[in-house]
Amino acid sequence: MKLDLTHFTYDGTGNFRIKDWDTDIPKTEQGLTEAEIKAEIAQNVQDLAQAQGKLYAQKRYSLLLIFQGLDAAGKDGMIRHVMSGVNPQGTTVVSFKQPTVEELAHDYLWRTRVAFPQAGNITIFNRSHYEEVLVDRVHPENLLLEHLPNIDAVADVTPKLWQRRYKDIRHMESMASRDGIVIEKFFLHMSKDEQKKRFLDRIEQPDKNWKFSEADIRERRYWDDYQIAYQDAIAGTATKKAPWHIIPADNKWFGRLIVSKLILARLEKLPLAYPTVTAEQKAGLHAALEELTGKAEN
Repeated sequence: MKLDLTHFTYDGTGNFRIKDWDTDIPKTEQGLTEAEIKAEIAQNVQDLAQAQGKLYAQKRYSLLLIFQGLDAAGKDGMIRHVMSGVNPQGTTVVSFKQPTVEELAHDYLWRTRVAFPQAGNITIFNRSHYEEVLVDRVHPENLLLEHLPNIDAVADVTPKLWQRRYKDIRHMESMASRDGIVIEKFFLHMSKDEQKKRFLDRIEQPDKNWKFSEADIRERRYWDDYQIAYQDAIAGTATKKAPWHIIPADNKWFGRLIVSKLILARLEKLPLAYPTVTAEQKAGLHAALEELTGKAEN
């Protein structure tokens, strides 16, 4: 099926207002059935597996997928369904939790840089370095643990600090792009009502109780602050080479469809191919074949 994927992408052109972006299936696509969506995703998963084979063999490019979203936005399910067909040998999932003492002793991008994918691999960030301009933006007291010069109290945290961090992130991602790391950033955009519904499901359904955390409810109280933080972070870090994709997350299957199509579309732009076998290598293969079939034995 054909969808206008530009409708879900912001590359830094023009102003970005988070409230202008859909959290549910756009009106133009509401005729799609869940069966059609799931069938398309299944095909995309197969195509992605084939593309990964070339990526892994060629070892010229790598793919970094970044998933951000508020609690219950569906990051885990998104990764599990869309990436279900990839080869685990060339795939790594990194979940960034609360920084450790060692991580806090380094610069705020250190733990991210060391986790970037090596050539030929796919790395998936479940949350990422953007936590440093999202959670820390909403809870600036976190910065007091980072040993930053001239930051001795929350009052010392000014808007300039966030602007500097946006610039740092743009530079880091630009450097990675020059080295062949293709960066795709996804914000799973969920409505407040949908988050409430999913939290209630976690409480009311016994098999989902394990997903519920009282911390999620505490963070929900900062909903408006997080909306501002995401809006500013996306506006400050979206570029042509590392755009942000704003994914409607109220309908999980539609969101998975868009993400799978966006990843494939980006990979299709790369000159991916299996390495060409040289004449010398072919001769070696021929010799090995003769030996294995007994033709070279006396």
